[in-house]
Amino acid sequence: MRLLLVEDDLQLQSQLQNHLQLAKFSVDVASDGEIGLFQGTEYPYDAAIIDVGLPKIDGISLIKSLREQDIKFPILILTARDHWQDKVTGLDAGADDYLAKPFQVEELLARLNALIRRSAGQASPVISNGPLTINTKSMQVEVNQQSINLSSSEYRLLEYLMLHLGEVKSKAELTEHIYNEDFDLDSNVIEVFVRRLRKKLDPNSEYDFIETLRGQGYKLKPLQGKA
Repeated sequence: MRLLLVEDDLQLQSQLQNHLQLAKFSVDVASDGEIGLFQGTEYPYDAAIIDVGLPKIDGISLIKSLREQDIKFPILILTARDHWQDKVTGLDAGADDYLAKPFQVEELLARLNALIRRSAGQASPVISNGPLTINTKSMQVEVNQQSINLSSSEYRLLEYLMLHLGEVKSKAELTEHIYNEDFDLDSNVIEVFVRRLRKKLDPNSEYDFIETLRGQGYKLKPLQGKA
């Protein structure tokens, strides 16, 4: 999943970026609302974390501007603990949830994962497709209850396909959602990761989880009930 983090406290920004990357997120950062607005409208994100007290364009105005431009990814706002007005104003502006500073990273990750799941129509952190199951909280992947060891990039790709089950996703879209803005979109890395996923998830080609559509991209085929 690809995130936008807009936070002007550079120490907190760096800490959060590191924690989010450890949780297998791809993270773009911005230090003021002006840069955040540009990134939020130019790049495809699965969610954003936006601090209320930003320079140039404050967090509330940034959220309003994004929603006015029909940007629909879920937004989690960060507020000062005693500023309850910021929470109300932020939610009214179009934010989906809030977290008061100081906070525990575990709560941030839980709220963020919940927002992303709900935006994809999933309520539970455990998502199943036939014999394939992923836990978006623990980042565990199983096939027929057997644990599968994936790299961070392989997991991000699989999670994105699972959250968009049955939808065709182009190589460019997959690259944009699992890597940050500096990644070369012309790379054939998606083909490599799809090949690795097929080998790890289905070494005997029993289920054919990931379908290739020539000239269009890839999709994870719905296999509910098939085991």
